[in-house]
Amino acid sequence: MNVTGKQLRPTSFDVAERAGVSQSTVSRALRGSPGVNAETRARVSAAAREMGYVVDRHASSLRLKSSETIALVTICRPGEDRSAINPFYFALLGSIAAATSARGFNLLVSFQESSDNFRADFVASGLADAMIVIGTTSNRSAWQYFADAQASGLDFVCWGSPGSPFHWMRSENDAGGQMAGEYFVAQGRRHIAFVGPQQSPQRQFDERRDGFVAALAAHGLTPIVAEPPSAADRHAQGVAAVRDLLARHPETDAIFAASDMLALGVLQGLKDAGCRVPEDVALIGFDGIRAGTLADPALTTLEPDLDAAGEALVAMALEDDEHTRSGTRIPVRLVARGTA
Repeated sequence: MNVTGKQLRPTSFDVAERAGVSQSTVSRALRGSPGVNAETRARVSAAAREMGYVVDRHASSLRLKSSETIALVTICRPGEDRSAINPFYFALLGSIAAATSARGFNLLVSFQESSDNFRADFVASGLADAMIVIGTTSNRSAWQYFADAQASGLDFVCWGSPGSPFHWMRSENDAGGQMAGEYFVAQGRRHIAFVGPQQSPQRQFDERRDGFVAALAAHGLTPIVAEPPSAADRHAQGVAAVRDLLARHPETDAIFAASDMLALGVLQGLKDAGCRVPEDVALIGFDGIRAGTLADPALTTLEPDLDAAGEALVAMALEDDEHTRSGTRIPVRLVARGTA
């Protein structure tokens, strides 16, 4: 009640407080936006009814203009041809596109690599209702740009970002590493190696290695570590890493590679060295990229549930409840094929 003694009409901010969501979520929920899940929409509607809140359709039509679009930024390496982007990110892009379409939204895709084309204001400029960022974490200047953008008040969600301060989502990397270790041990392998960067901004590599190490340690084993050279692409890194590994440890009988692209390079290096796969050396990758199914033999891999990843990223981007946003993990499964 105000100072004149008249009862004030409830506002969308009042409804937001009662429903435990943001004001923008209230607005989207009450206009039936597919970007708000059914449970949240029901909670907002119930709060509005209880408070006697009625939407001012004329005012809302002037204030709330939804683009029904999600912006997807894909970070590339400087100078990288778009066709050379890690196939995993193209697969993830496809799952995001499918989830976006299922909600009745459009997808605006932006490939970015340098200060010449960095952009994060898609929502602020009205081009999109939400933004998702994916892509290589090796482009540090790009991630610094988006960290600064978020610090300035722009909001978005990321896949596999370098970490704080981003709202991020990743695979169950640690669990996947453990699956690989347990699988090799169950096969009777004892001279087991990990191929992957040791000092990388890509935290998923560390998480995969840590899970792998923990699984082997539980059986009294310590993996051989083979770090790829940093200058080449992932495939070439795998070739070089396994060449060095076999020179130092010819007894190696199993290899877990931190990504499928590394694993495909390892596979080529093993063939070049005259090793039989999987008879002499078993091999497991991580990512579930389609190219692995075309290898000879087909690559055994840890595969994230990309359909779940796309849906969760879209849901996180469109939902304003902070507790649903950061640290979400997507389950992985071991897909046994010809290399292990």
